[in-house]
Amino acid sequence: MSAKLVLFGAGNIGRSFIAELFASAGYEVVFVDINETVVNELNRRGGYDVVIKHPDGTDEVLPVRGVRAVNAAESQAVTAEVAEADIAATAVGSGALTSVAKLIGAGMVERRRRRPDDPLDVILAENVRDAASVVREGVRVGLPDAARGDAAVDGALLGLVQTSIGKMVPIVPAEVTARDPLVVFAEPYDTLIVDAKGFRGELPPVDRIKAVDDIRAYVDRKLFLHNLGHAAVAYLGFRADPAVTLIADALAIEPVREGAARAMSESAAALATYPSLSLADLHEHRDDLLARFANRALGDTVFRVGRDLPRKLARDDRLVGAMLLAARGGLPFAAIGEVFLAALRFAATDESGKRFPPDEEVVRLAESRGAEAVLKTVSGLRAGEPEDERVIATVAATASFSARKEVDRGVWEK
Repeated sequence: MSAKLVLFGAGNIGRSFIAELFASAGYEVVFVDINETVVNELNRRGGYDVVIKHPDGTDEVLPVRGVRAVNAAESQAVTAEVAEADIAATAVGSGALTSVAKLIGAGMVERRRRRPDDPLDVILAENVRDAASVVREGVRVGLPDAARGDAAVDGALLGLVQTSIGKMVPIVPAEVTARDPLVVFAEPYDTLIVDAKGFRGELPPVDRIKAVDDIRAYVDRKLFLHNLGHAAVAYLGFRADPAVTLIADALAIEPVREGAARAMSESAAALATYPSLSLADLHEHRDDLLARFANRALGDTVFRVGRDLPRKLARDDRLVGAMLLAARGGLPFAAIGEVFLAALRFAATDESGKRFPPDEEVVRLAESRGAEAVLKTVSGLRAGEPEDERVIATVAATASFSARKEVDRGVWEK
């Protein structure tokens, strides 16, 4: 009988990455999801295809078979699946983590009844800092009083394994989804970086899992190198040519590529303060990322990568978080500041010609009150904090330089 993975989340990352990874290693995959159409199709077909989009334009189809699904609303069925799982995982996004944690907690209570000393490891395939803390608190809050303080909750039997998710999964075109609601697209990259210290049981025998001791370093590498670089191409690309649609095409604009590479290099220098991350390896990773961003077959858009300025300009997110990390190390970050300023002019639209509404509010704030107001209001930087003050001052100096530069070119518009 094969080992069983219970996977919360049958979305793009869940289907294209986590499920494919474990199914190819011989695991039965049981999805838990709220999308009734997806749940029913998974149960009817017992599988689906992942289409790998290679840079040369060729497609590789990876069949994922031996899967089934449970509707998240069927709490008793979910509890039973968790109680008998060999391992579990989440791929639901930050907004749903607390709700999923409650289901995990209920499953752990039943698991303690059925298998009193059997630990359960939950791989958190989330691009969320401190995802383990969020889930553990959600488990604790959702438990009945009698179960609180039990070893299933305090960590002896519940392993919460943080990850760094580097796989890029583009949105599947609507016409493709209309033909097949289960098919997903993905890039070839397929390494799952996990926290070696998070496991309570044995590391699962899956070839493409890489366990590391300092997961925080790799989470920050994902956020401040991968996500920062991706966003840099979107914001600099839109500023260079508002008509550009694809990330790959934006990256083909030389000043955009150079600006993104400079920002990534500054962030790499800041990340190299982690003992587990060498500058040489970070530069190699930077170059690999730029090559992956240029994969036109992914069809990734400037709008998708750049949208949601309130989140992407937040204090701990890709741009401001990287600047603060550099400021703590006394390192330069003017190129990242340049990307931040480009973000304040971001007005890309979706296929229907509409902007992301929260982005319009940020741009209006920048236009009416300037970059410093965005840093203090949207990013949450505080006057009197030395690192915050340095970021504010650097962005202001960069803005002044950029304004002079564009005036000289005759394209600066007040």
